[in-house]
Order: sequence, then structure tokens, then C-alpha cells
Amino acid sequence: MKALRTRAGLSVRFDPRALAVVGLLCAAVLAASVVLIGTGDFEIPAADVIRTLLGSGAPAHQFIVNDLRLPRVLVGLLVGAALGLSGAIFQTISRNPLGSPDIIGFGQGSAVGALTVIVLFQGGAAAVAFGAIVGGVLTGAVIYALAWRQGVHGYRLVLVGIGAAAVLTAVNGYLLTKAQLVDAARAMVWLTGSLDGRDWAHVWPLLALCAVLVPLVLSRARALRMLEMGDDVAYALGVPVERTRLVLMTAAVLLAASATAAAGPVSFVALTAPQLARRLTRSPGPGLLPAALMGGLLLITADLAAQRLFGTDTLPVGVLTGLLGGVYLLWLLVTERKAGRI
Repeated sequence: MKALRTRAGLSVRFDPRALAVVGLLCAAVLAASVVLIGTGDFEIPAADVIRTLLGSGAPAHQFIVNDLRLPRVLVGLLVGAALGLSGAIFQTISRNPLGSPDIIGFGQGSAVGALTVIVLFQGGAAAVAFGAIVGGVLTGAVIYALAWRQGVHGYRLVLVGIGAAAVLTAVNGYLLTKAQLVDAARAMVWLTGSLDGRDWAHVWPLLALCAVLVPLVLSRARALRMLEMGDDVAYALGVPVERTRLVLMTAAVLLAASATAAAGPVSFVALTAPQLARRLTRSPGPGLLPAALMGGLLLITADLAAQRLFGTDTLPVGVLTGLLGGVYLLWLLVTERKAGRI
């Protein structure tokens, strides 16, 4: 950690390695985005993609890039960033690498809300998205209330969340058994987690929500770092613990729910992104910005792999993240067990 002092007497602390990692992740995100935009039935070279994004591409390229593929990539970036940031918040608050929205029930709660709208009300895309957000928020409120006992202890939050996830998964299964065939097929497509068919109508609501929540979370990064050291230390350093925890958890739940509403329950991005970012930066603290960038990079890279690795049979991105995330979860459990933390 280094300090930069200005002539006005201001002092800014920064970590050179973390700063370098953020720069490299930004470059990787831009490169992967350009390649993904050029990928499809009609391949577009990277140079033509860049020219089109700068406004000087051919008319056919402008339609394909700006109207068809750019919204999909932007949704992927926003969803991945929201999940990575949400995962970093929950893992820091719980002080547990398993404290991820898709492990402790919030993703399943959003799925219950969406399936309720699909199965019981046959709602459209906007209603399904709204149901996913409501389901995630209500699940967050219930888990927070059940985990509360003179504060929210990390392991209690994780245990309550895992129990809630099991119950909510059973509710999802029940809703699917009661659905008509068409609604059940639609629900299964949504539950897979996919970026197919995403357009500008999906971009703007998610972008607006992230524009409010991301600065709110980043402004409380220092307080979140104090919370990671324990409530007593945070109190001693002047942090209003419960109010800060409630604000951050609310923001994290909204980020996870809005990401689920936009792309379905894409699993394991929220679990892996903060851990990978922390291993790259090798710096203490939650690493919110690296986690967000890593989440966006993981999701669009997985979408790129899902389109290119299986020939003509493209997979929904949720299938690939679930496969790779499951392997990562097993590795994480073995590592934590060897370290004596579980």
C-alpha cells in the first residue's frame, strides 16, 4: 500500500498491484467484448467491430453490432458485474468464501418469484423480471430476520441461507410440477440462465439500477473492510455496524435480484469472481471493483465459450457457469477443509 500526497495536503492511499489488476481486467473485458460481438452466424472481424462501435462501420455491421449483439454483451457485463459485486459484499459480511447469493438462497428466492409469475399468472417478460426482484428482496428480508440475534453472525447467515435455499429449491420444483406444459418449458428455459434474446429493453433498467447501487456500495468500501475485521473492531473505529450492514446487504440483494431478473439464475459467478479477484490482487479487504470486473469478464467469457466450443449446438451461458462453478466449489471445499476452516 502506497500513499500519494498532493500540494493541497490531500493524501490518497492505493495498492499498485490492485491498480494494475484493475487495469488488466478492464483491458481483458474490452477485448473479450469485442470478440464476443464479432461471434455468431455472421462473423465480424475485430477491426470491423471496433470501427462500427466508433460509428464508421458498414450499414450491415451497424445493424448487427448495435442492434443485435451489443445489447447482449452489455447485459452480460452488467449481470456479471452485479453478481461479482454482490458476492464480494456477502462474502465479506459473512467472512466466509461460501457466503454467495446463489449458495445462501437469494438466487433461489428470485427464481421462486419469477416462477410464480410464469406458472400462476402467465406473465410477460417485464412481469417475470419484477417477480424475480420481489422474490429476491423478500428472501433477503426473511434470511436477515432469521439470522438476526443481537447482530448477524457470518456462519449463522450462511447456515440459515443454505437452509432457505433448500426450501426454495423445493418450492421451485413444486411450481414446475403444477405448471402447464408450455409454462413449464418456458420456466425451465428461464431457470437455465441465458443471454439469448437480450436487447436494449433489458439493458436500460439494469444499467439504471447499477448506476445507483454501485456508487453506493463503493462509497462504503472502507466501512465494509472494517466489518470484515469483526463487529467489535468496526464499532471501535466508529462504523455504525448494523446500519452499514443493512444498507450493504440490501444493495447486494438488489444487485443479485436484478441480475437474475435480466438473465435468469446464472450460477456460481457471484461465488467465484470475488475469490479470483482477491487472489489476483493479493490485497486485504473486499476488493469490490476487481470483483465486479472479474464477474463481468467471467460471464462474457463463458458466453463466448458456450457459443464457440460446441459447434452448431450453442449452450445457454448458465449451463457452462454451473459446470465450471461446480468444479470450483468442490476445489474450494477441499481447500477450506485442509485449512481447518470447515
